[in-house]
Amino acid sequence: MNPTEWRAYLVTQASRSAGRETEAIVEAALDGGVDAVQLREKGRSARERYELGRRLRELTADAGVPLIVNDRVDLAAAVDADGVHLGQSDLPAAVARERLGDEAIVGVSASTVPEARAAADAGADYLGVGAVYATDTKDVPAETNGVGPERVAAIAEAVDLPVVGIGGIDAGNAGAVAAAGAAGVAVVSAITAADDPRAATAELREVVGDGR
Repeated sequence: MNPTEWRAYLVTQASRSAGRETEAIVEAALDGGVDAVQLREKGRSARERYELGRRLRELTADAGVPLIVNDRVDLAAAVDADGVHLGQSDLPAAVARERLGDEAIVGVSASTVPEARAAADAGADYLGVGAVYATDTKDVPAETNGVGPERVAAIAEAVDLPVVGIGGIDAGNAGAVAAAGAAGVAVVSAITAADDPRAATAELREVVGDGR
C-alpha cells in the first residue's frame, strides 16, 4: 500500500480498452504485477462507477493491491477504496483526509513545484506529476501538456513525497521518467489498449525498475 513502492499504476478507462471490459483489463494487469489501480472511467455516471468500483474492490482486495478512486471522495468511501486521487480543482487533500480517515491514501495531481509543495503541506501521500508527455486521454491545459521528465525531477527534488509520472507514458519512455526521480508511472492506454495487458504491465514494471 506504500506509494514509494508503486512502479506500474493503472488508470482505468473503458473507452481506451479496445472494446474489452474494465474488469478484464484489471484482472490482466493484476496478473502482470500492477502495483495500484485507479478507478477513473470519465464519461460514466456515478452509479456506473459505483457498481464497477464494487467489482474492482473485490479483485484488488484479493490481490492485495490498493484501489484508488479518481476525484470523488464520496465514491471512494462508498466502495471502500484505499484512497482517492485529487486534481487541482477537486476537494483539498486535507478535506479528503478528514472524510476518509488517517489510513486512506491521498494523491494529488501537480504540474508545478508550487502545486507540489502545497499538496505536501496539505498532507498528500503521493503526487501525480504531468502530463509528462503530450496526451489526449484527458483534457490538459496546453501549458501543462508535456512538461517533460525535467519537471518530474524538479518536483521530486522539491518535496519529500513519492512522485508518479503520468501522461503519454509507455514502455518506451517510462525509464526516463523513473530516472528523473519518479517512484513509478501511471498509465491508461499503455495497458488498457495493449494487445496483452498482462505483458504490458510486466514490461512497464521492468522498465521502471531498470530506470531507477
